[in-house]
Amino acid sequence: MPARVWLRRQWAGLLGMALLLAGVVTLDVWLATCGFQSCPTGAEIRGFRPSEGGRIVDRRGQTLGRVRAVRRLNVPLSKVPLHVRQAFVATEDRRFFDHNGVDWRGVVRATAVNVRALGVREGFSTITMQLARNTFAVERQGERSMARKLLELRLSRLIERTLTKEQILELYLNVIYLGNGVYGVEGASRDLFGRGIEKVSVAQAAMLAALPKGPSAYTPRRHPQRAITRRNLVLALMAREGYLRPDQARAAVAERLVVPANEWRPDAKDDSYALDAVRAIVDSVREVLGIESNDLTVYTTLDVEAQRAAQRAVQRRADAIEGASKARQGVEGAMVAIDPRTGDVRALVGGRRYERGNFNRVLRARRQPGSAFKPFVYAAALQAGMSPATEVDDVPIEVAIGRTVWAPRNFDDEYLGHTTLRRALTKSANAATVRVSRSLGEAKVIQTARRNGITSKLDPNPAIALGAAEVTPLELVSAYAPFANGGFRVTPRLVTRIASVDGAVLWTSEPQRAQAMDARDAFLLTSMLKSVIEEGTGRAVRDYGVRDAMAGKTGTTNGGTDVWFVGYTPTVVAGFWFGYDEPRSLGRDASGGRLAAPAWAEFYANGWRERGGDWKPPAGLVQRRIDATNGLLASEWCPWTRDEWFRAGTEPTDHCPEHLAPAEPEPVWQELPPQIGEKVEEGAKKAGSKLKRALGKIFRW
Repeated sequence: MPARVWLRRQWAGLLGMALLLAGVVTLDVWLATCGFQSCPTGAEIRGFRPSEGGRIVDRRGQTLGRVRAVRRLNVPLSKVPLHVRQAFVATEDRRFFDHNGVDWRGVVRATAVNVRALGVREGFSTITMQLARNTFAVERQGERSMARKLLELRLSRLIERTLTKEQILELYLNVIYLGNGVYGVEGASRDLFGRGIEKVSVAQAAMLAALPKGPSAYTPRRHPQRAITRRNLVLALMAREGYLRPDQARAAVAERLVVPANEWRPDAKDDSYALDAVRAIVDSVREVLGIESNDLTVYTTLDVEAQRAAQRAVQRRADAIEGASKARQGVEGAMVAIDPRTGDVRALVGGRRYERGNFNRVLRARRQPGSAFKPFVYAAALQAGMSPATEVDDVPIEVAIGRTVWAPRNFDDEYLGHTTLRRALTKSANAATVRVSRSLGEAKVIQTARRNGITSKLDPNPAIALGAAEVTPLELVSAYAPFANGGFRVTPRLVTRIASVDGAVLWTSEPQRAQAMDARDAFLLTSMLKSVIEEGTGRAVRDYGVRDAMAGKTGTTNGGTDVWFVGYTPTVVAGFWFGYDEPRSLGRDASGGRLAAPAWAEFYANGWRERGGDWKPPAGLVQRRIDATNGLLASEWCPWTRDEWFRAGTEPTDHCPEHLAPAEPEPVWQELPPQIGEKVEEGAKKAGSKLKRALGKIFRW
């Protein structure tokens, strides 16, 4: 053989050996590193917990729902009956307790079967390998590849070294996919049998163990006969392994397979527009921070009792409005409640009935607030130096707008005449409110609304005083918060923090507050809005039994297309809206006081537990007794009086000139003897004072 050929063959042999060695080394490194991605550590394996979709909790830690809808509930092995464990071991890995992750006898048997069949006819996956496939190997290699099978073998050995057989079986029974979108034996048991895993029979346990081989092929909902055949095979395997006596197996075979029509949906009953809003925030945070896992705990500001009471109040009130008006179907509602001190959202209801992914009216519906906007007019008036006792005329008014004349009318064409700001707001007098707004300038009113938190477009036209703008329920309710908290604008907050499954905090949010109005003006306006509840359009709240200190305002738009009530206490501001998505009248007598205020009362009575007492006047205010009709200092003959608050230096100094002591004839007792006459005169004066006070109470507005 020529030397050149011999050398070439030698070099080829050496190169082949080098390549083979390199391949072996590469494979060894690949396996050692679990696919060049680093193998899970013992701590990671011990700490692994199958995902339940994360948790969303309320402000007290009570579970509200899931971050993502994962149909799984983890259970400890102690909750899984022995016959359920035996059914899976007999079917999936009968030598589970004897091997160290790989059943080599099963490997040899499966290889022989597949060689004879010239194809894949039998597998050799153990319970540990299936666990590896469904946990740490799930994102490392594609399905049904040799590389993935090798990776499963490597991970199985790691799992067996780290966990006991009982721990492995527990994880497997929670992680395994059992069809119909359900994972784990607890979820599958609830889905197929309507009961927890602790209560399943032997036949039902065999049905569960029949599913891993082909969850879609053997689902009893679609293929009942095929499912029964597979179940009976599992029962036979259990008998073969000595887990069942022959009579027990026969009894289980004879048991009917009954599957409920309704599928199991974890936490579906508690799903809500509020949770959808929370999930949207979580998605945004995950995108910014690059968080991939759904195994998160999301801490919200929601209150579970308040949330459920709000949902009931919206639905029941919308049903009642629709039934009473006998109008077309489709009355909708929305509600949001926040803590005015922090902006924390306590309840959020985006519609009459929840539908996943549907239009959330609290966040997205822009509707005219009507008279619920008037408090911003009167807040601007207070900031301009007026007081609740400032006089204003409530008589018909006409305003020129371009070439047209706008003539706003009071409800039922009833006018107060010469009155005070307090009474004009209490009675929701349109004409008086427009006069106040015109005297200030609409730009001042808009500026006040903006400082308080209204972000929607506001046009500086005369109709803005009566709420001729479109706002969302959330921004309107938030803009009332400064009235309740001493003048601070707050930013609504729904999520306080997001943590990983091991408790590590990934993201936090802090309350945001900024001064929006003087604390004295906030107190004065709240005092005026308390009169709305006691004597005005919001009286329905009292009629429905609410007795705590509160303030608020009704709102009704033209034609009764939108009705509102925004009420507040020192600890909560809540607003309700009702109407149609396509605006149309709710009826001739539709008003916020009649239709929306009762929902607020129901929510507060049934869902709010944090009572906050009454508001305390801040420094810089003084109180005077005035004539309630003209705002001047009251004389002893004024029949309608009120103790009114004023900024120091703005209180009235003149006494009421309208109610003077009546002229009286000479008393007859002057002709009596002096001792008797003095006693009669003193008794008459006392009787007169009592009579005057009685008349004042009768005629008080």
